[in-house]
Amino acid sequence: MAIENGNRLDALLAARRATEALCAPLRTEDHVVQPREAVSPPKWHLAHTTWFFETFLLGRYQPGYHPAAAEYAFLFNSYYESVGSRAEKGERGSYSRPTVREVLAYRRRVDESLGDLLASPLARNPDVEGLVELGIHHEQQHQELLVTDIKAILHFNPSRPAYLEGSTEFHPRPAKPESNPASAIGLSSPPAPKPRWIAFPSGLREIGWHGGGFSFDNERPRHPVFVAGFRLEDRLVTNAGYLEFIRAEGYSRPEFWLSEGWRLARQEGWKAPLYWEEIDGRWSEYTLGGTRPLDPDSPVCHVSHFEADAFARWRRARLPTEAEWETACIAGDAGLLQMTGELWQWTASAYLPYPGFRPFPGAVGEYNGKFMMDQMVLRGGSCATPAGHLRPTYRNFFPAATRWQFSGIRLAEDG
Repeated sequence: MAIENGNRLDALLAARRATEALCAPLRTEDHVVQPREAVSPPKWHLAHTTWFFETFLLGRYQPGYHPAAAEYAFLFNSYYESVGSRAEKGERGSYSRPTVREVLAYRRRVDESLGDLLASPLARNPDVEGLVELGIHHEQQHQELLVTDIKAILHFNPSRPAYLEGSTEFHPRPAKPESNPASAIGLSSPPAPKPRWIAFPSGLREIGWHGGGFSFDNERPRHPVFVAGFRLEDRLVTNAGYLEFIRAEGYSRPEFWLSEGWRLARQEGWKAPLYWEEIDGRWSEYTLGGTRPLDPDSPVCHVSHFEADAFARWRRARLPTEAEWETACIAGDAGLLQMTGELWQWTASAYLPYPGFRPFPGAVGEYNGKFMMDQMVLRGGSCATPAGHLRPTYRNFFPAATRWQFSGIRLAEDG
């Protein structure tokens, strides 16, 4: 939904405060760690989202605005080549300055200037309105990345500290746990119901964003797609289901794996999903609430596209295409569970532009379109995704080897 003029500043500041609230449980030292290239330090997220507003809004539309520090343009640019040089992604944890305190002061300075801009007649400029709305959604995307990166950073520590001790926030739930009264009073839970296949007929469908409100450029334009008949499992693959794959030596059977996935699994020593650990025959899982015994009924999380695809082949099934996934998601009362807000779901679709795709104008056109190569589409949003982003048309994308994201598996088969 579009943000009304009177609420724009409130929405902007609420998004900005939410980012800082995610960092509040961290120690200062946690803000600067980068255990692997794909993971950015929390300090960088705090600064980059601020640089985004400074560069694309204040620097262009606020008369007399001067950037906080010249070097910030180099340190906190992510991938916008058209606005200048930048630090390499793997180097984001190499810079001790500015300090966390200085970055937070940078945020205050920019927020004050944003308030001045939005209190002026320039706030009614359509370009300013569009960039404010994009900036809010960009900030929210980084909130999700913050959660994934914080989990990777804390897990890298040998002590495996909890982000929030005992918390179940940012952890996927079993399908309809509320339907099990035994679990609510602390008794042993009966096995979860077996998944069902839900059938969808062949037909010409339309996918992509339509109507009013905000969407990213890669969700547009809405367009027709012929979808052959297919079936989806009504819920995500569980930890128990994935354990069967492990016990069937699925990681040692090349017939289930794409060639690059097989090579990478051997090279990286993959034997189970990221954050799983087996000690004396008992499996545990690291969560943001700490390490806990593996819940067999919860959906399997932190698997790569290669692992998801290998599991599907072992099950004599496949991953859905993104057109199938969106068709099923908008079907309404089809009986599907866990479609949004639990885990990102890998699809069989490469990340490519829709017919007639047009990127955002100007430098922010680098936001999505330049990545439409060598990546796979995920759908559905996760337990770390801001609620306002949970829509059927949202397209996420990552390289097939990505495991640190909150990603899971839904099976499909031809109808």
